Amino acid sequence: MGYTVLARKYRPQTFDELVGQEAIARTLAGAIATGRVAHAFLFTGVRGVGKTTTARLLAKGLNCIHGPTATPCNVCEVCRDITAGVDLDVQEIDGASNNGVDDVRRLQETLPFRPARDRFKIVIVDEVHMLSSGAFNAFLKTLEEPPEHVKFIFATTEAHKVPVTIRSRCQRYNFRLIPQAVLGARVRTILDAEGIEADEDAVALVAREAAGSMRDALTLLDQTVALSGTTLVGTELARHLGIAGRDAVHGVATALLQGDAPGALERVDELVSQGVDPLHFVRQVLQLVRDLVVLRVAPDAEGLVDMVSEEKERARALVDPLDALELQRSFAALT
Repeated sequence: MGYTVLARKYRPQTFDELVGQEAIARTLAGAIATGRVAHAFLFTGVRGVGKTTTARLLAKGLNCIHGPTATPCNVCEVCRDITAGVDLDVQEIDGASNNGVDDVRRLQETLPFRPARDRFKIVIVDEVHMLSSGAFNAFLKTLEEPPEHVKFIFATTEAHKVPVTIRSRCQRYNFRLIPQAVLGARVRTILDAEGIEADEDAVALVAREAAGSMRDALTLLDQTVALSGTTLVGTELARHLGIAGRDAVHGVATALLQGDAPGALERVDELVSQGVDPLHFVRQVLQLVRDLVVLRVAPDAEGLVDMVSEEKERARALVDPLDALELQRSFAALT
């Protein structure tokens, strides 16, 4: 068999496994359990945060032979077919390539007929904002009075491009960016399952560079494993990827905040000579100084800083002796 990328291999198969979107998972699970499932949903958020995965989980929960249930078995034929994307009654449509009014009308012609096997016909439209205005207009009447056996799930990264007439007919769920600490914990779990050793710097680098996207995190993790094998070291990964390691970022920030101009210049010169992207590096330093300001003025506000515990202790040791106003001035200057 061919290699299965980590993003597909570890795609959540139950609502309990949906990392970073717990509120949405609880709401949808509660709706299924109480039989109050809407006929149309609009899932919005950036790429790779779980919109399509959640749509499939909802489809499995509604159509599982033991359901409707908030905990699909993932064993029955229906669950397996939905996971594989081959269920006849669960259609996944790419809004970018099926965006015309004729495409929507062909779909609508099939909706009045009962499902071939499942409990519901479920239509998942990814990147729904790519539909033409005519296609959206063709959807209006169907969304207003859909057949009882049909559910619509629309997913988009640009909700503002979806007409308000469509949005008003759907239950909207906003998928948030996944915190760095949550990404790091998930990456560590997957590394353990794969039997791969990694230091904290490597895990933090993957979680930080993913910028809130679980799929991006696992795609980068695949790349780093291909690069370094079964042992991941943060400093080596950073060098190979052209990214400043966390130690280097801390070193420059420390030199800046302590007034060590020669030290700061020498560290920056070393990084540039290694091929690190200067613009990306400045963003890293700016993010770190922002986090240092937050730790100085609100030391107990755990949720405001995305850092692993070891890095947070290191940052606290740096900012404790510094004046809060001086830190804020440094942040403003960097900005």
